[in-house]
Formats: sequence, structure tokens, C-alpha cells
Amino acid sequence: MLDHKQCAAFLAVVEAGSFEIAATQLHVTASAITLRVKALEHALGQILLLRERPCKMTQAGEELWHYLNKVRLLEQDLLHQFSGKENNSPFFKASIATNADTLATWFLPALQHVILKEKILLNIHVDDQDHTHALLQAGQVNACVSTLSTPQHGCYAVYLGHIRYYLVASENFIRQWFHQGIHRNTLRHAPAVIFNRKDEMHADVLLKQFGLPKTAYPYHFIPSSESFLHAIELGLGYGMVPELQVKDTNLIILSPQATLDIPLYWHHWQQQSKQLQLLTQHVVHYAQQILN
Repeated sequence: MLDHKQCAAFLAVVEAGSFEIAATQLHVTASAITLRVKALEHALGQILLLRERPCKMTQAGEELWHYLNKVRLLEQDLLHQFSGKENNSPFFKASIATNADTLATWFLPALQHVILKEKILLNIHVDDQDHTHALLQAGQVNACVSTLSTPQHGCYAVYLGHIRYYLVASENFIRQWFHQGIHRNTLRHAPAVIFNRKDEMHADVLLKQFGLPKTAYPYHFIPSSESFLHAIELGLGYGMVPELQVKDTNLIILSPQATLDIPLYWHHWQQQSKQLQLLTQHVVHYAQQILN
């Protein structure tokens, strides 16, 4: 059995990046934190932390950190089931990972009713839809929206539907950069707008449809869904925008062939509290209506 105080000390150091700060947070001395971490390393036979500034986890430390995060979420769900709330609070906590476009379009309306009725507090982690699954695997969230269809061990994956993306631009931008048409040569010179360095949608479409690698054209990085859309509306560049956002703008679709459908799945742990079960039901029902 893992020692609770030793594990708490390890987690505190990882999250604080320092033995001294961790000691302050746990109201003990720095030497006590050091002894507890050393005892945990001795019990496991592995070095867990590199004593640097800030402290860094070894591979064994990362594996333990993932495990302990999962345990914390399972304990949270268990408390919800037994007591109906946590720490004498009337609210329930749910950690969810989703991509920015989902959050900016349909996700919050899907949860509005159940959040208000069940008094759920959301802790939302935003990442690319191909990477949110890793947060669930690491035990950092209770559920996630992901493009992966295969659930990990101990989880379920439910198909939600797909988001269709169009390559779009403003009328003024088209007049300036694409007056000779949308083809390989004009795309070489026109500035694109890309969400972030993990976003490969734009690169995949231009490579597939026009044979242009990412190094062949200029682009902006704008890692905010709302600002990304606004930048395209302002004529700063062209980009891949969800259909759910395009329909409320004056943006023009550049090419019917430059369209991409991204499937979405709702992943969650098999063991869920009542509140998370209700949240899952609302997400799945709403998404399957909106996305299909």
C-alpha cells in the first residue's frame, strides 16, 4: 500500500516545483517533505524527482503522478456518490477536456441545463482534439471530447458526430489575394491563419488538395477560437473554420474540395457519479442533434 502522506508530499512537490513551497502548502517543514519523498522512492525502488529548480519528474515519477491523479478523480467521484457533495459544498466538480472549437460553439449550451440543476462546477482543459485523450489517460479529467474512437482501459467512448470545417476568407481578402483564383501559386503568397502549433487541419488540407507543404506559405498563429475567427473576418488571412461558426458570418468558402470532417467522441470513465452520468447524457444527446 502506498503511504498517503508520502504521496501527498510527492504531489505537492510536483505541483509546486519546490520542496520548500510544498512544505508551506502542507504546513510541515521542508525536511519532512524531503524525508517523505525519499521514503516513497525507497518503497518503490525508483527515483521519482530530479532535485532541480524547479523539480522535475523522472519517467517513474510521471507514471506515479498519472496514477495518483486517477486515484484523486476516482476518490472525488466516490465522495460524490456517498455524500452527494464534496467538502460540505453544495457544488459538484467535473474536470473536462475539450478542443477550443467545441467550447466556442456547442459545448456550454449542451451543459447549461444540467450544470444549473445539479450545481456542477466545471474545470475545463482546452487542448487540440487529437490531444485531449492524453489528459484523460493521465487522470487529469473525468471526461473528454476527442477524435479518437477507441476507449482506453476502464473507459467508454461514445460517438458524438462530426464538425465540418471549411476553408474561408473575407470578401476583401479574396479581392486582394485571390483575384486570380484559388490555386497553388496564389496560396503560396497569401497569409493563412492557423490556430496553434498542434493544429494540422490547415496543413493537411493544403497538402492534400494543392500539394503545398506547411513551409510553402506564410501564416499567423492565433491560439484563441474567437480571435482566430475575428482575424479571418478582419482580412488578416484565410483559414479552416467550423461550419457552426461560418454560418453566422459573411465569410466566403474558398473551395468546396477544401472541406474537412472531424469526428468527435465523448470519452469517460466507466465508473461515474450520478452528476457525471447526467452530464454525459446531456453532452451526447445535444451533440448528436447538433453535429449530425
